[in-house]
Amino acid sequence: MNPRKNSGGTTGAPAGRQGAARRATASGSASERRDHLVQLAAELFARKGFQATTVREIAVEAGILSGSLYHHFDSKESIVDEVLTTFLDDLVGRYRAVLARGGEPREVLAEMVRTGFAALKPHRAAVTVMQNDWNYLRSLPGDRFGYLVKAEEEVERMWIEQIKRGQATGGIRPDVDPKLTYRMIRDTIWVAVRWFRPDGRLDTAAIAEHYIMILFDGLATGERSSHPG
Repeated sequence: MNPRKNSGGTTGAPAGRQGAARRATASGSASERRDHLVQLAAELFARKGFQATTVREIAVEAGILSGSLYHHFDSKESIVDEVLTTFLDDLVGRYRAVLARGGEPREVLAEMVRTGFAALKPHRAAVTVMQNDWNYLRSLPGDRFGYLVKAEEEVERMWIEQIKRGQATGGIRPDVDPKLTYRMIRDTIWVAVRWFRPDGRLDTAAIAEHYIMILFDGLATGERSSHPG
């Protein structure tokens, strides 16, 4: 055997591994950079509104040229796509997990309330965009944001089924409208993003427990009246 070839083979393997490591590091850096851009853009969308935010403003916020942004995304819509799909995939996945664990309807509904409020902190910007820009995004041509409606419909079915199940088993009043009840719960949770502060007196877990208490126990004491006041 040629010792030089053997020597070359010995030194070649580490070099290959080093090259692979450099490529992995570069890939990781690109992925981290992309995630950072999404976070910056999400904050701008939440603060200024999606329509009013420009690609240039996102680039300035990130400290790069506008052209550099297009190495990661082909449009502003692609960025908000990632913001919203990340939020919805996480939320719907967590709701599905709650339902998969099962339990009495009231227990399941309480856990769904906790799940909704828990999303306010990590997805604050996405929730704000959903509230402020829902109608505009849905109006864009090509039904690009049709998944917003599909996700909303799936979540609505989850809630309504549990409310109806609770009515059937006697744990929830039979005289409440399931769809209206769901929408009131949903709006209470999502509107909280406007006043909730991560550094405030109550965290999302504490707010959720307070809301669950009001939802199931109400405000009034003593016997319930059909016609308060």
